[in-house]
Amino acid sequence: MEHISMHMLFFLLGAGFIASFIDSVVGGGGLISTPALLITGLPSSVVLGTNKLASTMSSLTSTLSFMRSGKITFRLVLKLFPLSLIGSALGAYTVKQIPPEFLKPLVIILLVIVTIYTLTKKDWGKQSTYKGLTTKVAYLTALAALTLGFYDGFFGPGTGSFLLFAFLMIGFDFVSAAGNAKVLNFGSNIAGLATFMALGCVNYTYGILMGLAMVLGALVGSRVAIQKGSTYVRPLFIFVTALLIGKQLWDIFFK
Repeated sequence: MEHISMHMLFFLLGAGFIASFIDSVVGGGGLISTPALLITGLPSSVVLGTNKLASTMSSLTSTLSFMRSGKITFRLVLKLFPLSLIGSALGAYTVKQIPPEFLKPLVIILLVIVTIYTLTKKDWGKQSTYKGLTTKVAYLTALAALTLGFYDGFFGPGTGSFLLFAFLMIGFDFVSAAGNAKVLNFGSNIAGLATFMALGCVNYTYGILMGLAMVLGALVGSRVAIQKGSTYVRPLFIFVTALLIGKQLWDIFFK
């Protein structure tokens, strides 16, 4: 294992915990974990792969937490999980052929729509109205799982928010939507991680150390969400989507 200073160790552990605490519920943890890994001096491609390793550990932990609390609809997500995994693998392959930067303006528009919609629907997601899917909605949901899996492998920012929004749209409350979204996010993370590992773009020392902190953050974050419900998850969701919009705008105008 390579040498790492105590200062850098505690920095990565702290950043990992905070990133995962947020990401375990509404996504967006990469806003914290990716810049933290960039500070280590790793090449950008290795930063992305290392972050994917830590994020996979975090998303697995969140999935298990929501699973134990009964907030996951297995009959639905087990059908969608392979689509998320396949989509992410295709996205990760495509990113080697086509630069993903052209997606940034579209992502900003979609995130703005998601945020405004959530702000205007005051009681949205407080109680679950999900009773099953019609044939049409089932096809649209499957397409969303495949598309968002592809997006996560190809570009990534906002995947957790888009997944949560998709489950809200079909009638889940905020906490159940977060739990189901985490399962699909775990699937897309696995495919993305496998790709980065095959390319040799993972620093296992930093990734595992940050991942351990993210496991703890995911445990705490998901439990807080389950206990506090939509009164906690809804404002956090709005806050993170607003941050994601700001980050994408910054990348366009100031980079």
